[in-house]
Amino acid sequence: MSHQRCLIFITICLLLLSLTACNPGGEKPAVSKSDTQAAAPQPPPVQQPVPQSPPSPAVAIPANLVVDVDGHKMTKEQLNIEVDKRMLVMKDQLPQDRLKEVKANVKKRLIDDFVTRNLLLDEINRQKITATDKDIGDAFDQLKSNLPQGVTIEELMKKNKLTREQMNEEVRLGIQINKLVLASMGGKTTPTNKEINSFYRKNKDKFQMPESVHVRHILVAKAAGDDEKTRAEKRRKAEDIRKQLLGGADFAETAIKSSDCPSKQAGGDLGTFQRGQMVKPFEDAAFSQKKDELGPVVETDFGYHIIEVLEKNSSKTMNLDGEAKEKITAFLIQQKHQQAFDRLIKGLRGKAKIVYYGQ
Repeated sequence: MSHQRCLIFITICLLLLSLTACNPGGEKPAVSKSDTQAAAPQPPPVQQPVPQSPPSPAVAIPANLVVDVDGHKMTKEQLNIEVDKRMLVMKDQLPQDRLKEVKANVKKRLIDDFVTRNLLLDEINRQKITATDKDIGDAFDQLKSNLPQGVTIEELMKKNKLTREQMNEEVRLGIQINKLVLASMGGKTTPTNKEINSFYRKNKDKFQMPESVHVRHILVAKAAGDDEKTRAEKRRKAEDIRKQLLGGADFAETAIKSSDCPSKQAGGDLGTFQRGQMVKPFEDAAFSQKKDELGPVVETDFGYHIIEVLEKNSSKTMNLDGEAKEKITAFLIQQKHQQAFDRLIKGLRGKAKIVYYGQ
């Protein structure tokens, strides 16, 4: 992703509502540990409101106002409508005892977003920053490529109750914010080699690559109601399959024909994994076997497995070249952008007249 398009994506995400948790993927291999409940992704945090003195008691306070930022006013009605929209998206994912706390946090975020958005809009208009049709098209392409698998732009708009026209305006504003932030940085976005090397030295532990194995397997699955006789028959079936493989049968073809795991569609291939990602009996067998070795039948809660190790990778520290350097560069670019964005907002807040009223 280019530096400019990276920040475009960040600023667009900041402006959109959160997507609900989504897991459109198919079945997982039968040996994986239980999935944890996915949480709804949140937009990046923005600068928190700077505490300001309330209006003087001698001044009449508008009963329906929440905040006034340089003449841009948010009413209680507007705030409540937006809060209800957010809570409607999240209500099925939250326990009842947390609804009140989450609602209060949503209110604070919406007020802060209102202030931040209007400060940015005023500065964009003041500097006459524009976004071309090509800019918008490129940003949409980038947004599509960063959506979770199976999620479309149309679903994103529907979830956030945005029309195509409104979505275009959000993307346009994201591009304008991007240009505004880049201008505030003087165009200096790429980290120096000194910065990259310094980050690597200070965070070398983060570039430790743990031991991993690449395996494929064939599963004869257990069922909840299996009695001892049935389990014994299934073990014998697994042993027979192993004998066929030792006799020269093709592993992938046998997996497609005989395995009870969804991985059979890939010839039993489970890919590469590290310790802690599979159930322990399976993991112990996989890491103890030699490469290209067809191990003994392994029993887990899922059933009986015949495992073949295709590749073994020892633990090592990633060198500062290729992928490591790319990752550090991308991280430092994003960090610089976020710091510049925070400085920009802080400066705009310092010059603005912002009055917070009761909610």
